[in-house]
Amino acid sequence: MRLSGSKNLDGLLGTIGSMLLAGMITACAPVQPWERGRLAQPGMALTPDPLLAAMNEHVYASKEAASGGIEAAGGGCGCN
Repeated sequence: MRLSGSKNLDGLLGTIGSMLLAGMITACAPVQPWERGRLAQPGMALTPDPLLAAMNEHVYASKEAASGGIEAAGGGCGCN
């Protein structure tokens, strides 16, 4: 026995599922050889300047050394 509102819910879930499936299918596309040059440019990298990113990470880890740096959450010195 189904409730009268469950038909609307099934339709909504079907619509959302279809939209998600369509989005996932169209999100992947092969990269043509002539397009790879653009993707290989330094500006397209996640960190355009790896040395600067490493230095910033080192400074952050040094500042947060009392709580374990960037690896783990901690409570610091405990002198609250």
